[in-house]
Amino acid sequence: MSGENLTEVAVGGGVLAVALGFLFYATQVTGLGPQPGNYELRAAFRSVEGVRVGTDVRMGGVKIGAITKLDLNPQTFMAEARFTIRDGIELPDDSTALISSEGLLGGNFLEIMPGGSPFNLEPGAEVEDTQGAVSLTSLLMKFVGGAAEDTLKNGGGAGQ
Repeated sequence: MSGENLTEVAVGGGVLAVALGFLFYATQVTGLGPQPGNYELRAAFRSVEGVRVGTDVRMGGVKIGAITKLDLNPQTFMAEARFTIRDGIELPDDSTALISSEGLLGGNFLEIMPGGSPFNLEPGAEVEDTQGAVSLTSLLMKFVGGAAEDTLKNGGGAGQ
């Protein structure tokens, strides 16, 4: 092999090493890869609108995990979420999982509201008490529809 070929192989190996390092870093930051010190839980929601794989799981406003998988259960037609929780954070088995919003224009996240049970969820267990995402559009439509209905009930027609 000539010196030129060795240089090309060395540069190619360096580029490959940097790419693998970036991939490892990306999976750790987004929570998509296996993370030491975490355990997995499940929850079924009517709607998971606004969340995706990698979305934060928070308790008291502090990130304690991430959503790792979203899927539709074909038997129940419920959206199933799998998420990780940091080791050392033990959740009571009557805890609630709800999809919350950071504000009117903010993103959504999975919020855990701890219960008061003396028994904790085991790794792989399902959080039974859930509340899905609330659609801002449907709320506005109910408000507008309710206001129009009230106007008609109170005799607020066009001729008055």
